[in-house]
Amino acid sequence: MTSPQQTPDSHGHSHSHGPAAPVSKHLRKVIAAVLIPFATAVVVGLAVLWPGGAPAHERTGVGFDRQTEQGQVVKIEQVDCKDVNAAQVPPTGDTSTPEGREAQRAQTGDCVKATVEVTSGKNKGRTFVEVVQPDAPRQFHVKQGVVVAYAPDAPRDLQYSVTDVDRTVPMALLAGIFALAVIVVGRLRGLMALVALVISFAVLTLFILPAILQGSNPLVVAVVGASAIMLIALYLCHGLTARTSVAVLGTLISLLLIGLLGSLFIGWASLTGNTDDNTGLIHGLYPEIDMSGLLLAGIIIGSLGVLDDVTVTQTSAVWELRQADPTMGPRALYRAGIRIGRDHIASVVNTLVLAYAGAALPLLLLFTIAESSVGTVATSELVAEEIVRTLVGSIGLVASVPVTTALAALVVSADRPGSSGGTGTEAATGAPSGAPSGAPTEGPSKAPARAPFGGLRARGGGGRRRKA
Repeated sequence: MTSPQQTPDSHGHSHSHGPAAPVSKHLRKVIAAVLIPFATAVVVGLAVLWPGGAPAHERTGVGFDRQTEQGQVVKIEQVDCKDVNAAQVPPTGDTSTPEGREAQRAQTGDCVKATVEVTSGKNKGRTFVEVVQPDAPRQFHVKQGVVVAYAPDAPRDLQYSVTDVDRTVPMALLAGIFALAVIVVGRLRGLMALVALVISFAVLTLFILPAILQGSNPLVVAVVGASAIMLIALYLCHGLTARTSVAVLGTLISLLLIGLLGSLFIGWASLTGNTDDNTGLIHGLYPEIDMSGLLLAGIIIGSLGVLDDVTVTQTSAVWELRQADPTMGPRALYRAGIRIGRDHIASVVNTLVLAYAGAALPLLLLFTIAESSVGTVATSELVAEEIVRTLVGSIGLVASVPVTTALAALVVSADRPGSSGGTGTEAATGAPSGAPSGAPTEGPSKAPARAPFGGLRARGGGGRRRKA
């Protein structure tokens, strides 16, 4: 039979996968000496660079730089395309080209004449007609919500046009399902992750983007903003602990490496960052913005989310290894942790590369249609920009594994929680030196001390006692 002292042991075992034991006061001071100046610098950077809103400008009416309002399709009519002059056959009558064949189909088909009512703005209730060709990718139906562009300087009949459909309801529903799934599975940790996500988005929209538009250096803004997001997200989601602090340090070192490599290769490869209509519009509206610096800022911010995952996972793995076997030294912890990290590296790098490839899939299809060689495609600025972004981010991710693992192994090995002049055994188990781990301490008011994993390290007796 076992003694009543077994009950606390078994209870301790059931919580063995909970939060790690608090670290020693000395180690907390060392970590604070590193992180407090860094956090202070981030706060000062936010205060100095805070933009106070995006600068005003005169709208050009091009691309996204248009005044938009909400509308709704109230009527649909089928009409002959010839009657509304929706398309014209080329003057030469040549239908052997793709453009000519498309124009001929539009002439012989039925077009849709949609009557759209403006539902917002000062002209609410006003209607206009939008003609949709039969081969148009976007077709309308009655009561469909749409986004309309408003050009106040245009003639009255041409002031409004449909630019997109209103996706508010499906997007809001999907966001709600996502939030519910995170909270149901993650519970309080999931709720904190959602709060951190909202704060991260607020830092991005209220600080990073307006500060860049105000003319601040994009790289400096990205470093300050990413650091603020990192501190808020990691500590809010994982707690104000030494384990989280080590993950913060590993993330910071990796971000610095990504910034250095990105700056070097963006300059060496002569990447301008101005490769499409959107970046061209930004450069036209705000010519003082450093577009190559904006590209580097995007690399840093884009790498941050995956870096957080890698550094937190590696730090937690080392902490759990130490808790499972307190006799492991820093070398053994590093070797065990790096074995876990190698699997993580393979999956994360593959994920990052496929994510960029998926985003650029239409572009890759165009190069395939043009039958361009691999070398021509890879060295074109549009693709080279994505390759540099992917490889620099991946190098930072790979480097974060040994860096974070080494930091965690050194920190957790140097720790002596609860030590107050006692021996190492006493510090590790909470019991006097020489006493079996899990044995009750003297005094009726003291609860039995438990070694890691519920006192399973007791010598000789295996944690069990026999009745006298």
